[in-house]
Amino acid sequence: MEYIDYYKILELNKNASDSDIKKAFRKLARKHHPDLNQKDTSAKKKFQEINEANEVLGDPEKRKQYDKYGKDWKHAKEFERAGGQRQQPFGGFSSRQQYSDTSEHDFSDFFESMFGGGSGSRRGRQTKFKGQDLNAELHLDLKEVYATHKRTLTVNGRSIRLTIPAGVENGQTIKIPGHGADGANSGPSGDLYITFNITNHTKFKREGNNLYSDVDLDFYTAVLGGEITIDTFDGKVKLTVKPETQSGTKVKLKGKGFPVYKREAEFGDLYITYQVKIPTGLSEKEKELFRELSKLQKKH
Repeated sequence: MEYIDYYKILELNKNASDSDIKKAFRKLARKHHPDLNQKDTSAKKKFQEINEANEVLGDPEKRKQYDKYGKDWKHAKEFERAGGQRQQPFGGFSSRQQYSDTSEHDFSDFFESMFGGGSGSRRGRQTKFKGQDLNAELHLDLKEVYATHKRTLTVNGRSIRLTIPAGVENGQTIKIPGHGADGANSGPSGDLYITFNITNHTKFKREGNNLYSDVDLDFYTAVLGGEITIDTFDGKVKLTVKPETQSGTKVKLKGKGFPVYKREAEFGDLYITYQVKIPTGLSEKEKELFRELSKLQKKH
């Protein structure tokens, strides 16, 4: 039987602690897992070696026998029952020791019993690994996230029916558990992370749950006051304009903003900024009236 240096396989020395062995195994098993290295033909063999090394060194009793008897560690009990008669020829070993066994077998009998065909023990003993997480980007318009709706996505060749809550924000990422890549050795599937890319083709500016919009106000209504109809995100409303309203005046419409994420019937506010428009194309009579107004203003 060919001697296999399990310490070397796990990139450790003989003084490694149990914690060191566990960490090394997890790191290397993840790195060389066949499902994660499908283009590397040597990954499967390396992964099997790592599993075998962990089965031995990760078990304190097996490790003790391996350290003492080397490649014949499996026969430790027979040696000990024989009163130690056969212990001396095998003795301890150094991790740097070399053997000239030219057996064509790549792995020990122990390894074959674990991973060989027919016994069914391979699947039961292999470490389970969670599948890789997947990331996807979903492009939506601002109008589409104003109300909760369903959307079917195709990710990694699979169709996923997704409920998109109203109020999701641009750049927000949500997690869909169990919809990532399949796990290895019956391990759990990874998760799917969806990041929303939301474009805005409306005249409203969104900041969190609040909306902002400019509204043109004609000069006469600004001066005298009156009633106007404006657009909100979900319809039209009437507003009363106070007399002598200045350009840049802001008005808050409570509850007319954007839906609050995952809070039923809760909305932000809409902030309106009036932009007073000076009349153009005045007739001579209109200009004369403005001159009269100007004179009256100066008298005050």
